[in-house]
Amino acid sequence: MSNAVHDPYAALHASFAWNVPEKFNIAEECMHRWARDAPDSLAVIHERENGALADMSYGVLQRKSRRLSNALAALGVARGDRVALVLPQRPQTAMALMAIFQMGAIAVPLSTLFGADALEARLNDSGAKVAIVDELACAAVMGLRAACPALEKVVALGKAEGRADVSWSDAIADARPGFETVDTAADDPALLIYTSGTTGPAKGALIPHRALIGNLPGFVASQNWFLPGAGPFWSPADWAWTGGLWDALLPVLYFGRTIVAASGRFDPEKAFKLMERHKVAHAFLFPTALKAMMRIAPEPRKTYPGLRLQAIMSAGEAVGEAVYAYCRDALGVPVNEMFGQTEMNYVVGNCGRHIGADGHLGEGWPSRTGSMGRPYPGHRVAVIDDRGRECPRGTVGDVAVHPRDVHGVRDPIFFLGYWNNEPATRAKFAGEPFESWCRTGDRASMDADGYLWYAGRSDDQFKSSGYRIGPTEIEECLARHPAVAQVAVVPKPDAERGAVVKAFVVAAADVTPDEALVETLQALVRERLAPYETPKEIEFVEALPMTTTGKLQRAVLRQLELDRAAGKAPPARPLGAAGEDISSAPVEAPDDDDEAVLADEED
Repeated sequence: MSNAVHDPYAALHASFAWNVPEKFNIAEECMHRWARDAPDSLAVIHERENGALADMSYGVLQRKSRRLSNALAALGVARGDRVALVLPQRPQTAMALMAIFQMGAIAVPLSTLFGADALEARLNDSGAKVAIVDELACAAVMGLRAACPALEKVVALGKAEGRADVSWSDAIADARPGFETVDTAADDPALLIYTSGTTGPAKGALIPHRALIGNLPGFVASQNWFLPGAGPFWSPADWAWTGGLWDALLPVLYFGRTIVAASGRFDPEKAFKLMERHKVAHAFLFPTALKAMMRIAPEPRKTYPGLRLQAIMSAGEAVGEAVYAYCRDALGVPVNEMFGQTEMNYVVGNCGRHIGADGHLGEGWPSRTGSMGRPYPGHRVAVIDDRGRECPRGTVGDVAVHPRDVHGVRDPIFFLGYWNNEPATRAKFAGEPFESWCRTGDRASMDADGYLWYAGRSDDQFKSSGYRIGPTEIEECLARHPAVAQVAVVPKPDAERGAVVKAFVVAAADVTPDEALVETLQALVRERLAPYETPKEIEFVEALPMTTTGKLQRAVLRQLELDRAAGKAPPARPLGAAGEDISSAPVEAPDDDDEAVLADEED
């Protein structure tokens, strides 16, 4: 009992209770209530790549999103229909999301980095009726019309207007101004977000409106309680991904605050200047971004004296001691690491400070370098074994989240299941779906204080610069080339990105690998999938490791790259040397486990 009194973390968990209404709509909570109470307050500040600025108030966001809802309805979009958004960070992306949510339709955010194959697969799997694009993706989506029969209309904005079926500006101008928000239940679907596939195509995680409520405790805690009166929020995280939506855009709008949207690729110098110029108080920055910022500005408060940062959250990969020390000592803001995934985001992390029951600002549960953090209030997280039983403290197992919190109440953060993929939904749980532990696919141990310590993935996914990557799509893309007989994709350890994509290729008969072939294969992935999925290194070998039943052993190749990085194995042979036969490597995966990997491997 004394523990609960003196430990703010224990007290928060003991007193926390979910309050999820039966009816809930993200557009109402993130837009309409602020448009009524403070219509002139800024929702989005947009900084274009050339430095030009534009802003959008909550009142304008409401007016234009209502017109867009009517325009989409005129195109045949109805409740439950899917609308694809292939858009970057820009005000129109927020408008489109709000328009779709208030219609009761389902938004399908897709990255502008996707190539034709990735777009086609997701458009067809979702059955999207309409796609909204700008100049970054217009040509690619329009080129897929014949291959995507469910896609009836493409709406284009910006420089792409006039190159698609419908002009964004004309559609909004011609639409009626008034729109009444559909009466959605908290359990109704709002988003369909695709995650990297491990053994097959990317899976669509169906996310309900209530998941926003589930994300709020982690968001607030990771932003040191996100106190009112501070400056805007900024993150380079793409709004097409869980990180950009749930860790940035939607919770910021829920609190009626301002978010900065920035166009173009991440640049550390531009990032510092942007945060200084807009007096950014809160940020979500990937460790890769922080490493780049650390290199160019070892003393950032001297170089950029206008910085006003109050909190930094980081996720996607381990922060590491050097970056943690830089944020604490040079930036003056200890970074709060966070862990989550699309299916149930923001479940574990840290908090530098919090508001206690007495209303005073006090210490939260600070980061421990190398730890993922502790479960956020409202989420029941454990490390479980293969049978779904909780592991003893200090023992490595699967990180899992229970659909019910410590009080037995349903946790609103959970997804509804995988789109058109009931077997994958069932496989996610240790028992009955949504009644038993849900496995994240990450392995860790939990110490006596409840901090989690990462130990690797339990499948073949990995992360590179914050992007979660599944090998299957890349392997299938490379295998299409006639010069490729067999291929396996694994992570190669990298100090800056955590890992880079590495492809082991068995060349087809009579093919002599050369630099031109390497560049051709890299271009193939870059064009058909995405730049971040492009192999940074391609190694040609005579054979790949297989089980006795002919199943690929990626674990062998992952361990080989780990051993090479540690100096325990010879480096890759130079291009042109005889390919290495690594088919009889010492690690043997069980024949009945296609996805077996080493328990202690790094992601």
